Amino acid sequence: MNIPKSTHPRIVIIGGGFGGISLVKVLRNKPVQIVLIDRHNYHTFQPLLYQVSTSGLEPDSIAYPLRKIFKYYRDFHFRMATVETIQAEKKKIITSIGAINYDYLVIASGSKTNFFGNLDIEQNSMPMKTVPQALNIRSLVLENFEKAVVCEDENKRKSLMNFVIAGAGPTGVELAGALAEFKNGIIKNDYPNLDAQEMTIHLIEGESKVLPPMSVFASKKAEMFLKKMGVNIHLNTYVKNYDGKTVTTNCDLCFETETFIWSAGVTGAAVQGLSVESFSERGNKYRVDSFSKVIGYEAIYAIGDIAQMKTEIYPNGHPMLAQPAIQQGKRLGKNLLLILQNKQPIPFNYLDKGAMATIGRNKAVVDYKKLHFGGFFAWFLWMFVHLWFLVGFRNRIVTFFNWTYNYINFDKAARLIIRPYIKGKFKE
Repeated sequence: MNIPKSTHPRIVIIGGGFGGISLVKVLRNKPVQIVLIDRHNYHTFQPLLYQVSTSGLEPDSIAYPLRKIFKYYRDFHFRMATVETIQAEKKKIITSIGAINYDYLVIASGSKTNFFGNLDIEQNSMPMKTVPQALNIRSLVLENFEKAVVCEDENKRKSLMNFVIAGAGPTGVELAGALAEFKNGIIKNDYPNLDAQEMTIHLIEGESKVLPPMSVFASKKAEMFLKKMGVNIHLNTYVKNYDGKTVTTNCDLCFETETFIWSAGVTGAAVQGLSVESFSERGNKYRVDSFSKVIGYEAIYAIGDIAQMKTEIYPNGHPMLAQPAIQQGKRLGKNLLLILQNKQPIPFNYLDKGAMATIGRNKAVVDYKKLHFGGFFAWFLWMFVHLWFLVGFRNRIVTFFNWTYNYINFDKAARLIIRPYIKGKFKE
């Protein structure tokens, strides 16, 4: 892998997401050698992926080169590779570009889409966990509208203009809201030959409310917003299958659609090599102690979505959000420096900064401790927080400009089919 030798301990980090980046920043120019490995050469701001998929933003607005983030860091090395296995007894990992030894290993590989073993859904649905997948959705949506313009078969046209989303968590709700805005603001201008009312949006949720992790207030407010925007909500409904044409459910509801987006679950993106005892009972996560150390190993740590740290408040582990990953990364970085000084590390304590979701223009919901907001103020707060946490000054400016342009003109500026989507390809 062409990593130079160093007199300092080598810390290898798998994953350039929120946790990995926050960890590296704490270790900046300290007496350690940092090796960051990721299969992409950029960091993705995942909370805004849905805006890429619905033509609101270009992908370079929410992605930032990892090398650029850390270009002034001493003894820092990035390698673009896929980690294949961990050989803990040798303190070594095997990657697609070679092997590397470590003194300390941090797994921050995040999560991946969970299809719950349904191969038909995995093959035919559209997941949205990466930039390429978001671009796939954008291309498919726009291609289907182009096909609908020239389609003379009414049933086929309705299938092309029917959008079904599985999972009414923040991703599903935000995606449904963005598609509703597309219907209400774009179709009449871009596709005057189409009847906008033929576009239908269905949001399917297995629980009894939308936004299950959030408060009752947020859930009811979001449901009200979505219904006013024309989204059809189906609660207590589970998707049984999707064969590429028809979505079937447990309630005998069927939806003929060419666009089925799966946001109904995620699971840990674990790396092979560690013992079965190290994994949680569900979620494919590593069990870690209060110092983020993987159970059963001395020099291996896990943070973020891939880690399950059980506490009294969070018996199933912390929520799979950006904040737990960021805070765990910062705490682990400080703890590693303490360990190198033969000092006692400090247990991790999660500070809950609340949850939020946007539904559309002037519409969002926010939970912060015992406070709950909905409407314009929540929407403004959502925008401010997401701009603040975007990586890179340029990305903040470009995103702010796009949002301002969209707000004034009721327009989405990124309606480009750059790479036509072919079903079965470009899944990553």
